Amino acid sequence: MPETKYFPKGLTLSARSEPAGKEFPAKLAYWTFGSPSNPAVLMPTCFGGDLEGTIPFLYSSEDGNSDPPFPPEKFFVIVVGLMGGGESSSPSNQPPPFDGPRFPKLSYEDNIRLQYAFCTEGLGISKIFTYIGFSMGGQQAYHMATLYPDFVENIVGLATSARTSWHNWSFLEGPKHALVTAHDFHGGSYEKPAVDGVKAFKRVYATWALSQGWFRQQCWKEAGFDTLQDYLEARWTTGPDANDLLAMLWTWQKGDISLLHPQDGGDLAKTLSNIKARCLIMPSRTDQYFPPEDNEEEVKHLKNGELAVIETVWGHFAGGGIGSKQDTEFIKKEVRRFLKL
Repeated sequence: MPETKYFPKGLTLSARSEPAGKEFPAKLAYWTFGSPSNPAVLMPTCFGGDLEGTIPFLYSSEDGNSDPPFPPEKFFVIVVGLMGGGESSSPSNQPPPFDGPRFPKLSYEDNIRLQYAFCTEGLGISKIFTYIGFSMGGQQAYHMATLYPDFVENIVGLATSARTSWHNWSFLEGPKHALVTAHDFHGGSYEKPAVDGVKAFKRVYATWALSQGWFRQQCWKEAGFDTLQDYLEARWTTGPDANDLLAMLWTWQKGDISLLHPQDGGDLAKTLSNIKARCLIMPSRTDQYFPPEDNEEEVKHLKNGELAVIETVWGHFAGGGIGSKQDTEFIKKEVRRFLKL
């Protein structure tokens, strides 16, 4: 594993952050692979993700992965951490006065401005060949293409959307409520990890991440578990710090590129039509919170957009390389085709 490095940068928080306009000493955690002289590929972490687990099937040849689309021999791969995710600035690692429940509520705009400063000031990059992200990572891709239209040539959004739908927002209220009402959460001022609160959050979240077909076909067996209970205990019991979960969730619920430019007046179609980057949008057919129907509407308004649906029962997970081998190979094939690799 490469060494995790950090890019510090003072940010003025966006108008959609809380508190808006506050000066915040941010730091961005990152990994890089390959030479900066090669075309740059930027990949951000997703909800609950980390640098190590960020779609390595696209750039790593380890674990039997053959022919990744972005091998470090040909590309400069940059993996960056979402603020709130536990590696970049987060409630669990930020010193006072921004620690724990005092951590500001950060927007995607804050994240993207930090990433842009890192790329341009820290790495000297003037253009990103491809910005590719899964879930919240894909929402970041949309935000980068909107805020800095001349900086990114291509984006690939995996199981994501340009704006968090009301249905998506409502789904997130369930696990959030389970966490904040847990006996060990203490309003976010816990001295010991809120183990029961995080478990409640994860168990509410679990069913949404997959599909009815996944359960009908007992796909937990494909994942190496004899019973569904075994699967839940192993994969949906522990997780990130409780305040980190809430920080990421707040960012996700507020995701909306139509609010980034006041002249767009909240008109998503108008904002999408002004994106210059070529866009490959890849929803999962069975995703319960980023459904293909939302992406079909988005692509109608993109000047250079394509839709490629992942036909799978692995729900949202398929977009992050956690689905079947066939799902992952389909993503790799479509990325190669779209980018002419």
